[in-house]
Amino acid sequence: MVSANVITKQLSSVDRPAILRHLHRLSEEDLRLRFGSPQSEASIAHYVERIDFERDSLLGVFGDDLELIGVTHLGMGEEAEFGVSVLPTHRGRGIGTALFARAQEHARNHMIRKFYVHCLTENKAMLAIARKAKMQIVTEAGEADLYLKLPPADFVSVTDEFLEERVALFDFALKTQVKAFRTFAEAFAPPHAGTPEER
Repeated sequence: MVSANVITKQLSSVDRPAILRHLHRLSEEDLRLRFGSPQSEASIAHYVERIDFERDSLLGVFGDDLELIGVTHLGMGEEAEFGVSVLPTHRGRGIGTALFARAQEHARNHMIRKFYVHCLTENKAMLAIARKAKMQIVTEAGEADLYLKLPPADFVSVTDEFLEERVALFDFALKTQVKAFRTFAEAFAPPHAGTPEER
């Protein structure tokens, strides 16, 4: 089950702009570690445009401003291939680990038995998550292939994922309402008069 401290939500095609903004907030080095090679703005835009939401699954963690602070792309096929990114200002809070756990659960519930990650050996954060999950790690020429055999889905795993998504939808709706209220309040707030010294 995913940590209750981090709420992960299934993403859809309507979230493409948010995914693109998230990736644009990463440094060149972050993008290189995420994708395994240097990326340009054009290549990132092309990547986001061609995401197949009917085939693959994307999960995200939204901040209070409704911007994505963490995103995972789970390529779905005979095996599930995992990729993740977290904004620098939100690292060290268990977001990557929570997305990893939710992605495993999602793949398991879709009858996929093999979970796979390909990354650079420089990606210490990903390797730390892999070791914690007891994944098989094979390294060669600066690259690492990480493997994990998933157990079959059961009533608990299916129920957990269903409840997690319901919580995520409620959380997103609540954040949307709070943001709308703040925007409304700011629009009708009287102008700042300033201190006597400023006037």
